[in-house]
Amino acid sequence: MLAVLAAGLAAGAVNAVVGAGTLVTFSTLVTLGIPPLTANVSNTVGLVAGSVASSVGYREEVHEQRRRFIRLAPASFLGGLTGAGLLLILPSATFDAVVPVLILVGVVLVIVQPRLATRLATPHSVHADASAGLLLGVFVAGIYGGYFGAAQGVLLIALLGTFLDQHLQRVNALKNVLAAIVNGVAAVVFIMVAPVDWTVAGLIVVGSVVGGFVGAHYGRRVPQWALRWFIVCVGLVAVVVMAIQ
Repeated sequence: MLAVLAAGLAAGAVNAVVGAGTLVTFSTLVTLGIPPLTANVSNTVGLVAGSVASSVGYREEVHEQRRRFIRLAPASFLGGLTGAGLLLILPSATFDAVVPVLILVGVVLVIVQPRLATRLATPHSVHADASAGLLLGVFVAGIYGGYFGAAQGVLLIALLGTFLDQHLQRVNALKNVLAAIVNGVAAVVFIMVAPVDWTVAGLIVVGSVVGGFVGAHYGRRVPQWALRWFIVCVGLVAVVVMAIQ
């Protein structure tokens, strides 16, 4: 199980910096032979603590945006609840069939992430209807995150960068806390009614907490291209493994 612990550590650090750590842990679990549905719910439960850790690491940037956070938090909460509900209501065969597609979507989002970062670095105007559009976008991202979650952070960065004229680090901080809300509410639902593998979840908790703090404090020093292509390779391996199975 050292591989799961290492994957949790990597995912916690990557989530703090890029926002696609779920691809690392989920892909690792599937490669180790854990059923996709069990891997997904256990992964979500395990990564909650890491999401909180990375949010704490960015607490100053979050505090500066507390009003914005209060406005957006309900959309993330409702979206995460809806996504978790869909995962439990829809047949597990549906999830098994759609997961490779979702992983590939996440991989593509990770690849185009530099363009999103460039977009954030360029001042842009904010439309009058930005608030309504952003709330809807955050809600939809929450549904995606509650259902699967891989690259949820990249989706949030894209949304926040489109509607808000803010520096990348402030956007990243807001992304971390909104993702933590989605993961948290989905985890509560999964703990009550889903097949959680507690050994796996516990190992991911330990790894992601350490990784979350490390990523928040030192992640800026790691070349993001290296993180990005690491995630892409892990995701593609998972798709191949699932195709073979």
